[in-house]
Amino acid sequence: VYIDTAIGADVADAQSKEEVDSELHERIIKVASAAKPPPPTQLHVEIVVARQVHSEAHKVVHSVMSDVRLGKQIEVEKVEPVVERVTESIFRNKDALTSLSRIKQKDDYTFQHSVSVCALLVSFAHAMDYEREVIMEAGIGGLLHDIGKMKVPDSVLNKPDALTAAEFSVMQSHAAQGREILKQTTGISETAILVTSQHHERVDGTGYPDKLKDNAISTFGQMAAIVDVYDALTSNRVYHRGMEPTAALKKLFEWSKFHFNEELVQHFIRVIGIYPVGSLVSLESGLLAVVVQQGEHNLLHPLVRAIFDPVKGFITPHDIDLAAGNDRIANHELPTKWGVDPFRYL
Repeated sequence: VYIDTAIGADVADAQSKEEVDSELHERIIKVASAAKPPPPTQLHVEIVVARQVHSEAHKVVHSVMSDVRLGKQIEVEKVEPVVERVTESIFRNKDALTSLSRIKQKDDYTFQHSVSVCALLVSFAHAMDYEREVIMEAGIGGLLHDIGKMKVPDSVLNKPDALTAAEFSVMQSHAAQGREILKQTTGISETAILVTSQHHERVDGTGYPDKLKDNAISTFGQMAAIVDVYDALTSNRVYHRGMEPTAALKKLFEWSKFHFNEELVQHFIRVIGIYPVGSLVSLESGLLAVVVQQGEHNLLHPLVRAIFDPVKGFITPHDIDLAAGNDRIANHELPTKWGVDPFRYL
């Protein structure tokens, strides 16, 4: 009950309207702060959608890059909807689309790498609590970060052998070429341009095209550099076999003393997980398992799906929550060594 003191007697010990409003405000803030984010969509549900999004993004980036090779302008209207779908999928469950990023064909690397960098960068930016609009801009930059490679001759871009010094110089030009292409594209954000132009810069000044150092490289440029190298390390190429994610993360951590922002590398590791979803691991019990969910409180104790027993051979898959202390990861394993496709079990 509120009393209008202009037309009625006040109650001496009653709260004023301002005091009531202040108390209500504090209570609302407390309720809102206690609200937990909704649980992620279950992996087996989201991965169905993620496969469609991944395929669509691959077709779009292939089309856009082909247009640039033919001298046409980038149509941002083609790019934005697919990056929107990537972002929505990451928001629902970050592991579905980022785990699919590891599936690539050697002869289609440039296009699939672009999709992977987009997904990983969106996930990274989401974990850093950037606003959705900025995350979208970063995702567009990730999808187009190698657009300058369309100005590199095929003989250099797809050469299976080591590049000569002259060829390497031509290859390095793609970052600056990409920057110029995006600067001439209507509707492209500064964030996307920074991702494209700076993903090969290094904090010690050894990168290219501008040999920028430390904070002269934008935060998104530094994030893109980490994501780009991680995806390259974990991908099979004509000239090298990709590392397992755990080994690649160790390399990034080692190199962060010189080439990358250490704090950002550590944040990226927390985003991806020490044993990312889709990793094949051996357990101390001898079981072979696929990581299907990150540990809620400890990245060393994820939820895994056991698929192989050293005595029985391949078994009916069943889940083991390593956080319960029932088993421990002994090592990460190469799927090719076991002839296993981990993504069949997600």
